[in-house]
Amino acid sequence: MIRVLVTGGAGFIGSHFVQRLLAADDVDAVTVLDALTYAGHLDNLADVKDDPRLRFVEGNILDAPLVDSLVRQHTEVVHFAAESHVDRSFLAAGHFLSTNVLGTQTLLEAANRHDVRKFVHVSTDEVYGPLATGAATEEWPLRPTVPYAASKAASDMVARSYFRTYGVPVCITRSSNNYGPRQHPEKIIPLFVTALFQGEPVTLHGNGEHVRNWLHVADNCQGVDLVLRRGVPGEVYNIGGGTDLTNRDLTGLLLAVCGGTWDDVRHVPDRRSNDVRYAMNHTKITTDLGYRPVHDLTEGLAATVRWYRDHPERWAPVLRSPEAEPPEIALAPAQQR
Repeated sequence: MIRVLVTGGAGFIGSHFVQRLLAADDVDAVTVLDALTYAGHLDNLADVKDDPRLRFVEGNILDAPLVDSLVRQHTEVVHFAAESHVDRSFLAAGHFLSTNVLGTQTLLEAANRHDVRKFVHVSTDEVYGPLATGAATEEWPLRPTVPYAASKAASDMVARSYFRTYGVPVCITRSSNNYGPRQHPEKIIPLFVTALFQGEPVTLHGNGEHVRNWLHVADNCQGVDLVLRRGVPGEVYNIGGGTDLTNRDLTGLLLAVCGGTWDDVRHVPDRRSNDVRYAMNHTKITTDLGYRPVHDLTEGLAATVRWYRDHPERWAPVLRSPEAEPPEIALAPAQQR
């Protein structure tokens, strides 16, 4: 039986992973540690809130005494908690570095003290930087171009150092862009969907030819779960296998699903440091751990749009919140996860 501490478990990806854990017979306990910043919400855990194995703790991963007390009670740690909005990182790089790097180090220190059996550090394909051609393997150099990606690359390196120096059983996952229900509407898919529902235009940056790989959140959680259970300590695993799309192609799909037209699209100058293309090779996790993404993009997008249509109470108040869209970035919605 396993007892898992999930940081950031009230966020988008983390909450889906918690649901997956609690659906398993060999999970004895799951504790969610989440600071409930603007991107986290207890309603994300509504479907599992009555499970007696689930415990929620509101707190920050920089709180070393709290982190130590929680890690001591668990056999595994899965670390999702992070500041993840690219454009916000332009305005608050120091905050991103503090949370993403020092927060990760705080968790690793506790994991080292208490001999956890596995520590899964969840990262991003953005650490590899833009690729004109080809696809990054796990051994690819890290070449981040924005503060968010740099903070994640730094936290990856800290995590690997704790494996090499102290023997902490760390695995790192790097996924492509996730989509699905419950994602905060600062991200491009829910941002576009909720705007179209309200009869507002959506903004397409530059020529719209930036390429991203779109992976359903449940497929990413499958990969993280495999790494938790079978990943080799010290190894990195790319989690991809979604669908490569230009932002223009993604916009076209969302217009079709939401009943919009290209008249609803406003073209704006490109965002600063907007990498043209990300691409990862995920052969390793497929071959070594048996990973198989199963969600079709067309069906997944349709189901995602239905969720936002059926749950306006989850996103309409967020859009009215002062934290939802700071004035400085109102014209630069995130193109990333």
